[in-house]
Amino acid sequence: MKLQARIKAFSDLGLYLNAVENQAEIELWADRASHQNNWFTVENTKKSLKIIADYYLQEDFLTQWTELYEIPDKPKTVKSVGVIMAGNIPAVGFHDMMTIVLSGHVCMAKLSSQDSFLMTTLIEKLLEINPNLEIRIADRLNEVDALIATGSDNSARYFEYYFRNKPHIIRKNRTSVAILNGNETEEDFLNVGKDITDYYGLGCRNISKMYVPEKYDFTKFYDSIESLGDIFYHNKYKNNYDYNKSIYLVNMMPHFDNGFMILAPSEALVSPISVIFYEEYKNEEDLKEIIEENKDKIQCIVSKNSWIEKSLNFGDAQKPKLWDYADGVDTMAFLLSL
Repeated sequence: MKLQARIKAFSDLGLYLNAVENQAEIELWADRASHQNNWFTVENTKKSLKIIADYYLQEDFLTQWTELYEIPDKPKTVKSVGVIMAGNIPAVGFHDMMTIVLSGHVCMAKLSSQDSFLMTTLIEKLLEINPNLEIRIADRLNEVDALIATGSDNSARYFEYYFRNKPHIIRKNRTSVAILNGNETEEDFLNVGKDITDYYGLGCRNISKMYVPEKYDFTKFYDSIESLGDIFYHNKYKNNYDYNKSIYLVNMMPHFDNGFMILAPSEALVSPISVIFYEEYKNEEDLKEIIEENKDKIQCIVSKNSWIEKSLNFGDAQKPKLWDYADGVDTMAFLLSL
């Protein structure tokens, strides 16, 4: 199948997801996904599908992305590429699946038990659009020629060992950070708040750590994100908040609290759900040194108007472009090298 036909199949899926007449069906998908995984609320699932449709599945974006490479209509040797998908946010494995298919290889998708309905539905819809697409849902990946896997640091060690003799990309735990400099507006703070709270903070692109100037006052930040407090009414989020609040109170640990989000000083990057760590920096040089030391654990950085090099603007953490690869590893280049 020609590359252009593969691109058209994905762009047609984007048109389908955005079509007004299909929104009742999308609502049903989101409802089913929420029953499988309580974290996947209808609102968050629809948001994820909208981002996929608007940022991944536009024909112009797909063409611009694929033109960065020399992608053949069919590779000289078609490989079977397994992908072990995460299930932390709705359809998080979609980009890997799409990249494999567009590269011309066969995608063997091992779905997360936390996200099997939504991914199965998207794959079935793609195959309905074009039955010739090489996508298969697999229970085991013993016979694949190469592997892409996303998981925890512990599971990554297992994947590294088990697939040590095959080409692979193994992703480990990562998180994202926000850089504040004291010039933020109410809108800036609200956008940072969305980068924190979207998908309840479960994604690697969610902000779990903020770097702030010395003696930073968080009053305006808390005032600006008050409208995001509805996340407190999700039972699992509330349970996490109540638990973490009790830990900080019982142990008399310093923290700020607005009733749904705890801010706590820490040099650690990954914070528990409902808690955001913060760390003060002295100056820009000090900040750059801290970021450099932690670059292998940071997925993305947000700052006001992207003033920090290679950072995104506030509010854009969950809006990756097609070429914004997880862990900074060029997945398409890897696939084309097989």
